[in-house]
Amino acid sequence: MKILVVLTYYRPHTSGLTIYAERLCRAWAQRGHQVTVLTSQFDPALPLEETQHGVNIVRVPVLFRLSKGVIMPKFGITANRLARWADVIQLHLPQFDAAGVALRGRLLRKPTVITYHCDLRMPPGLMAQAANQAVLLMNNLAGIFTHRMVTYTRDYAENSEYLTRYMRKLHVIPPPVVLPLVPPEAVQQFAQDNNPQRRRPVIGMAARFATEKGVEVLLDALPVILQRYPDAQVQFAGPYQNIIGEEAYFDRLSLTIEKYVASGNWRFVGSLSPEQMAAYYPNLDVLVLPSLNSTEAFGLVQIEAMLNGVPSVASNLPGVRQPVKIHGMGQIAPIGDSRGLAEAVLEVLDHREKYQADAAEIARRYDPGTIAAEYEKLFDEMQRKLQH
Repeated sequence: MKILVVLTYYRPHTSGLTIYAERLCRAWAQRGHQVTVLTSQFDPALPLEETQHGVNIVRVPVLFRLSKGVIMPKFGITANRLARWADVIQLHLPQFDAAGVALRGRLLRKPTVITYHCDLRMPPGLMAQAANQAVLLMNNLAGIFTHRMVTYTRDYAENSEYLTRYMRKLHVIPPPVVLPLVPPEAVQQFAQDNNPQRRRPVIGMAARFATEKGVEVLLDALPVILQRYPDAQVQFAGPYQNIIGEEAYFDRLSLTIEKYVASGNWRFVGSLSPEQMAAYYPNLDVLVLPSLNSTEAFGLVQIEAMLNGVPSVASNLPGVRQPVKIHGMGQIAPIGDSRGLAEAVLEVLDHREKYQADAAEIARRYDPGTIAAEYEKLFDEMQRKLQH
């Protein structure tokens, strides 16, 4: 099967969406499919075309950025060519260019599936809000044109203003989650490099440093946590400097963070490779996901942590609360409530043995090969319907 995957950003850009797409594309390639990713050349240093792990990546030059989005004048020509080549099309939303590709899929009678990852919220500003409205319009057109819509959980779908319009097209497929196996020495080396004083407990947060991630909720919860565990250390894994549209947010919190860095209670461990993430999780005592709104729909990092026996404390957001609810590994905290987050973290730290589950069963549920096969069934079903 020739599968065309379309999204604004692909690896090496780091987000839950790009990691999801990369895992799924690799799984399809391993299962013998021809996979082409159509995306933006968001960094001019990236090649316009290359193959990684059996996946062909086609990047379209960017004329200019508009807040978190990109404008690509040559996108339509490339999309025409690749839509004709493909047997099936998968679109990742939110994405400005999705409507045109979904329309091509419908006109060409190619099974077209949208994977809806989360709502989009642009930072303040007239241009950003105009861009937000344009993307919402295009997402809605894409929803009309597409044959099927996939999301991670029914919980999120039933609470999404966007997805509730397309419930008859909806298909729930869990996200693909896998981490490379690393030797115990790598885990120990990570601890030595990032926590040489062996501070405990270690509280992990794995995310981009962005407004919607609720970093300040964790910062405001720290005084309460440190009263009980004065040697606790937060290890923040992910990009944190010069994030597009988030510079002012980082500047606002930087003085507080610097204080905790100086005391040893906070450490930025940087953007980590999959191998480094696999060494990061076993060093944690708990992972926190204090996200604030529907731009977070699940939190793949919760499953990654759980695969390593690490419980999670997550916001009570639709979708985001599901990993804890399904697997019983952790606590759910009120949205934006620092005191509530602190109490949930302390409960997990005080009784970690209560918050364990079968890691092998979790791994089977989210195995990328299993998820790829579920999409293939959906593609086959649509192909049969379109042929009649």
